[in-house]
Amino acid sequence: MEPEIDVEVVSLAEVPDEIDELPTNDLDTDEVPLILVVDDEEILADTRAAILMRSGLAVKTAYNASAALEIAMHQPPALLLSDVKMPGASGIELAIAMADLVPPCKILLVSGHAVAADLAEAQEAGYDFALLPKPMHPAQLLEHVFHCLGRQFDSPPESLLPEFNPAWLGTQIV
Repeated sequence: MEPEIDVEVVSLAEVPDEIDELPTNDLDTDEVPLILVVDDEEILADTRAAILMRSGLAVKTAYNASAALEIAMHQPPALLLSDVKMPGASGIELAIAMADLVPPCKILLVSGHAVAADLAEAQEAGYDFALLPKPMHPAQLLEHVFHCLGRQFDSPPESLLPEFNPAWLGTQIV
């Protein structure tokens, strides 16, 4: 029997369907911290990136660990936000490599399947990474990201707080 997941549905109507329609960062990343979002599920990476960009953060997106490390070598991120379970190198392996490559980079891992025990080997090697559950409400994502960056987070943008629609009941999103 599958465990029951408590999910809150939010409108993502303004999130583009296609990658080439994603908003671009017109921000000076020297002044705005760069967030590197990594997930092998492109729609999840792109959705998280859109949420972060709409909150005024600079974001780069990668769909695997090697692409993320390539980006980090050219533009060191202030924060890595990565899924744990990915083909090839896992998010934990990526987090270790990122911590060694860009020591000041903060790291947040997200997973719908991983548990704290999955981090045991990394912890034994001296790494300490936060593990967040997914799915999570966009406001929770923003709160965690802003906290990691040492910034104040008061409330999510109004565009992330739609009017309740009764048709959403029973619908699950990630």
